[in-house]
Amino acid sequence: MRKISLANLDALFAAIAAEETLYLPQDTEKGAVYAEWCEGATLSNALNTVRSPKDFFFPQTENLMDFKVEGKSIEIIDTRKECEDFVIFGVRACDVRSFEVLDRVFLSEPVDTYYKNRRDHGVIISMACTRPAETCFCQTFGIDAAAPEGDIVCHKTEDTLYLDAKTEKGETLLARLSALTEECDTSAVEAQQALIRERMAKLPLANLSASDFGADKTMEFFNRPEWKELSQSCLGCGTCTFVCPTCQCYDIKDFDTGHGIKRFRCWDSCMYSEFTRMAHGNNRLTQVERFRQRFMHKLVYYPTNNDGLFSCVGCGRCLAKCPINMNIVKVMKTLGGKDNG
Repeated sequence: MRKISLANLDALFAAIAAEETLYLPQDTEKGAVYAEWCEGATLSNALNTVRSPKDFFFPQTENLMDFKVEGKSIEIIDTRKECEDFVIFGVRACDVRSFEVLDRVFLSEPVDTYYKNRRDHGVIISMACTRPAETCFCQTFGIDAAAPEGDIVCHKTEDTLYLDAKTEKGETLLARLSALTEECDTSAVEAQQALIRERMAKLPLANLSASDFGADKTMEFFNRPEWKELSQSCLGCGTCTFVCPTCQCYDIKDFDTGHGIKRFRCWDSCMYSEFTRMAHGNNRLTQVERFRQRFMHKLVYYPTNNDGLFSCVGCGRCLAKCPINMNIVKVMKTLGGKDNG
């Protein structure tokens, strides 16, 4: 483990940015967002960013390829540019876990090469949560906010940043920063971890359990009558899916520019009425069916197909952003056991 004074944080960022593009949470009028570091940029103290770092690997919109059409001849033009090395600093434990959820979707056969290229070129520097919010419930899904995963794991005290490499990527980067950092023991980090876990245990959702949900429970929950009442107030706006770090649904469309065809991929939402629409129509015609699909996927379908791993990381963004305060916690408390939460 190594450490650096917070007073020298700009020098650390400059050293990283000298060889890779560096992104870190920065404050804006709309909240904390990931932005490219430049001299004078200040690291946000916000618990979490408005949008998750999912965008770096699975962007909201991307040009997949172009087509040049001349008569009956079609030329396919590869437009990919995701070959730049980059570093994402300050990723919280919940968001780091979301990458595992996405990996199982995009890196399984057939591999999504757009996503894989970005994962191969990205380095994740995570940050432990010293001030968890009342909307946090990552511990429900076995995530330790005091010990996040990542290529390099950081803990920040009042005057020092501690860095611990966990992967080959992390070791390579940290070795490059050795002139700015110094070797240290783990005592300060262990003390901070104990404090974080105490704070997590006092949160309103500390006792929320996912034990009633999980793999192979489709028939137990699919026809529950509570879905109708839970979904009645849902606006179908899709806000929850767009702030969610694990949602992976997308649509692909071709756009005729007049000089050729551009094929775009963009995020989609299971909450939209035209989601999964095909030639014969839509498979889910009602809001209750679409509402049920979202939460069954998070709590039942995904873990059934992925060794029990839930497709929710408890980041709390949907709790904070839903305009009618309908979220996965209310669903879990309503459908789960009486002692839940």
